[in-house]
Amino acid sequence: MKKLLPPVLFLIFIILMAVLCWQQGSPHTIPDGYNLLAIPFIAGGLALAFSGSRLFKRKRTNIMTFGQPDVLVTEGVFRWSRNPMYLGFVTALLGFALLLGGAYSSFALAVLFLVITDRWYITFEEKIMRKKFGPAYEAYCQKVRRWI
Repeated sequence: MKKLLPPVLFLIFIILMAVLCWQQGSPHTIPDGYNLLAIPFIAGGLALAFSGSRLFKRKRTNIMTFGQPDVLVTEGVFRWSRNPMYLGFVTALLGFALLLGGAYSSFALAVLFLVITDRWYITFEEKIMRKKFGPAYEAYCQKVRRWI
């Protein structure tokens, strides 16, 4: 899993949500029609993720999880979250869970994605950032929370 990129994992989790709901017939906790509330979650989450990605490209820093960063990005959406792309993925997954009728398995997968992201990817990236940017990164961590 070390080389599995977060966007790929995100897509795998969307597929897993759909397959589990279809195959297992997970209990739906949200009445019909209310699942349309998913649209703002999905759109907002994807917009947040793409906003972070665009900022990385504009700053010409490495976006690849397992590569070395070139620049410490602290502006734009990174002023509110150190990990807006991951936050966007989690928000979108919650939206997909709503879209699928609020199946328990879908929400469980969204939480599992959050845990994997927090414990694996972010921990890995933070070690690299501390080593590369030292006190500047530590100051950023004191000012901006990991998630929100």
